[in-house]
Amino acid sequence: MTISREFRFRTRGGYWRLRMKRRTISRGDFPRWLKRNDRRLLGLPVSRYKPISLCQKTENGTYKTITEAIKKAPEYSDRRTSIYVRAGRYEENKLKVGRKKKNLMFIGDGKGKTVISGGKSVWENMTTFHTASFAATGAGFIARDITFVNWAGPARHQAVALRVGADHAVVYRCQILGYQDTLYVHSNRQFFRECEVYGTVDFIFGNAAVVFQNCSIYARKPMAQQKNTITAQNRKDPNQNTGISIHASRILATSDLEASKGSFPTYLGRPWKMYARTVYMMTYMGDHIHPRGWLEWNTSNFALNTCYYGEYMNSGPGGAVGQRVKWSGYRVITSTVEASKFTVAQFIFGSSWLPSTGVAFSAGLSV
Repeated sequence: MTISREFRFRTRGGYWRLRMKRRTISRGDFPRWLKRNDRRLLGLPVSRYKPISLCQKTENGTYKTITEAIKKAPEYSDRRTSIYVRAGRYEENKLKVGRKKKNLMFIGDGKGKTVISGGKSVWENMTTFHTASFAATGAGFIARDITFVNWAGPARHQAVALRVGADHAVVYRCQILGYQDTLYVHSNRQFFRECEVYGTVDFIFGNAAVVFQNCSIYARKPMAQQKNTITAQNRKDPNQNTGISIHASRILATSDLEASKGSFPTYLGRPWKMYARTVYMMTYMGDHIHPRGWLEWNTSNFALNTCYYGEYMNSGPGGAVGQRVKWSGYRVITSTVEASKFTVAQFIFGSSWLPSTGVAFSAGLSV
């Protein structure tokens, strides 16, 4: 594992300096608040830089645990601190980036190579919140090229692989594996790009303002008598600028679900709280998606008239809207103005805390 401050690297003269080949990265690749140096670093392969300090699962590392590396990172820093987690499997108790640890970037060797795992579940007499294999609340959290997994399995019900409550969080080219409640997008503004998320019941849930873009979201085979639900958003107040936006992504089935999808319907989401808000835009949906699209919360009429569930220009056999639910809270979005409210440009930069300039990001609706 490597901690790198201010993106400095060792040169022949013994100094630390960022050295990289010139590379053009579109503004649309990342949110505007992600600094230029951060965008450049995220766009580089790990082999392009030499870390300042190393931590890995061998005695060669400066730190042998992620916990130790986080502890040594500065508190309340306005500068980016990078922690390079070398290939290996890391399982540590209460692995968390606390609120004092701002602007930490975790860089792995790739999905399936750098693996952060855990096996906690609600069966151990703890709340869902505390089951996370990895949790981050420090503002400016970034993760790249890492697999986060909770191996508790479907029989142990709620078991979180990754919980994010950090503001201005970016999760890039990561894999998040679990069954029920895999990814807890707890709060604040978050951006997921080129990630893979696997699960069964409510496996993307929480009350962040979050955009998933160019991601692959996989429904897995659940337990007998279960139905798959991809999202469970829990907005409690209609004035909250929160929700889940899935944009230009792919909704797919794993091979085990594909073989038995007739027995296990998959739905786009169900309302966890009264004003749940989720939209799918310009996203491919496989034929494992039930024609109704959306599911009631425990077969009740709860929130069916107060939720906001929208679909805009989706494709694939599961994207047809002709047989969708007839709830007051569901709509087929036909206006680009309405759809644009859920893009990176407008949804993550809510009007409650940034001026509504109307300036388009290169990562707006167009892909």
